[in-house]
Amino acid sequence: MRESQIEARLMQGVKAKGGMCMKFTSPGLPGVPDRIVLTPAGRVYFVELKTEIGRLASIQKWVIGELQKRGAEVRVVKGPEAVKNFLKEVFPDE
Repeated sequence: MRESQIEARLMQGVKAKGGMCMKFTSPGLPGVPDRIVLTPAGRVYFVELKTEIGRLASIQKWVIGELQKRGAEVRVVKGPEAVKNFLKEVFPDE
């Protein structure tokens, strides 16, 4: 499955749960996670999407580390099964 298909599943799942799933781009900083997910309860997650065999680039690892140092919730979601698991984790009551 292509990364774009995995991303589409994430967007559909978040929307179905009443959340928001925004594309994240930062012209001055490469390597930012693909999406920002906001739950109805106000929790915020930065989500980097990969195929099941995809790997993080060095810059992505660095950016994720910097976000986590500052207390951000960051998830690397690899494949459609991981999307399901992520949705169960962040929307537990649905």
